[in-house]
Amino acid sequence: MRPRGLACAVCTVLMLLPPASVAAVSATDDTGQTITLPAPARRIVSLAPHATELLFAAGAGNAVVGVTEFSDYPEQARRVPSVGNGQTLDLERIVALKPDLVVGWHTGLASGQLARLEAVGIRVFRSAPSDFAAIAASLEGLGRLAGHEGAGTTAAADFRKRLTILQERYRDRRRVSVFYQIWRSPLMTLNGKHMVSSALRLCGAENVFADLPQLAPTVSEEAVVRADPEAIIASTGEQDHVLAGWKRFSGMRAVRRGNLLTVDGGLLNRAGPRVLDGTEELCRLLDEVRARR
Repeated sequence: MRPRGLACAVCTVLMLLPPASVAAVSATDDTGQTITLPAPARRIVSLAPHATELLFAAGAGNAVVGVTEFSDYPEQARRVPSVGNGQTLDLERIVALKPDLVVGWHTGLASGQLARLEAVGIRVFRSAPSDFAAIAASLEGLGRLAGHEGAGTTAAADFRKRLTILQERYRDRRRVSVFYQIWRSPLMTLNGKHMVSSALRLCGAENVFADLPQLAPTVSEEAVVRADPEAIIASTGEQDHVLAGWKRFSGMRAVRRGNLLTVDGGLLNRAGPRVLDGTEELCRLLDEVRARR
């Protein structure tokens, strides 16, 4: 057989072979469970805004076929059909989308619904990064599960590089005690296991309610007054609206020194790549607090 004919024969044989080259992919989620798919996911449903951001950053945006309410970044995510919110999911609609993979927030109120999705054979990646390392690992893992390992690896490397720069910049800052307010009525905060506390620590701050057992506990005004934080930082709403009530406690350090501040909760409260934008903003605010000492 001539060389050209041999080459054509080889090509024909290769085309007839089963798609064994499509290898299974695996990644470890934030509960330590290994998620294995027979092939990279082509249809993905995201059940949390931070998960949506992670998927798009890892190169898997084109595979996202369903999201939940408030998945507003990047802009493309706004055009993806909604399957519910953080508390209530439309399970029938999720199943109808025929996802290869669901990425869900296992610490949210919808955690029981994730088990129901698994019961009908849908693979679930549970996502709730509590520190910067977990975000980088999620970028790598989700990129791998979606068949975009290169994009996920690059995004994780860029994230770690920027994180290192911030850590070096703020590692020697004097400590600032902070009450971090996520809701006014009822008055709510976040404990030391939340991503926000990792950001506070990076910036040289201490969460006065870090030791509470609940991830997002309700606290009293009296408890905040007793803690006497040097700064009160709210992550939602306009400053005058969410923080005005604290001004009547004129003896608190935060009030006396004018340290009633706001940050963009859409950046800082979501454990996605943009948390570094929120962390940088937070660090700048805390430097202003130190300057007013």
